[in-house]
Amino acid sequence: MQNDEVKIHAFRLKPGQDLKQEITSYVQQHKIEAGWIMTCLGSVTQYNLRFANQPEGNKATGHFEIVSLVGTVSINGSHLHMSVSDSTGKTIGGHLLDSNLVYTTAEIVIGEGKQLVFTREKDGTTPWEELQVKPKQ
Repeated sequence: MQNDEVKIHAFRLKPGQDLKQEITSYVQQHKIEAGWIMTCLGSVTQYNLRFANQPEGNKATGHFEIVSLVGTVSINGSHLHMSVSDSTGKTIGGHLLDSNLVYTTAEIVIGEGKQLVFTREKDGTTPWEELQVKPKQ
């Protein structure tokens, strides 16, 4: 689906694929400059998330449902957070890292703003490269 301002991308990942790597690859292949995760559902056999204020990621293996995936995506850098739940409903979430391996499926829908460009730059407000939203030239 596409109009002059928004284009919708939808795709499915299959068992064993790496969630973050495949999203990054899709964004690069389709040259998405200003995108956002509209929805994602599916499952993983391994999660790898970095929790708030922690320098390293945390991994666990098993069977986990993806209950949310949110964030901004761009060929200029992405920022994604994911929450997963186990068989008891216990839910955990954090910053998405590599090595989140699809169990049965991951159904992903990305919106793309055709009039915008997202970049990640240090702007002095924090020590990190933060989202900068610019009109497309």
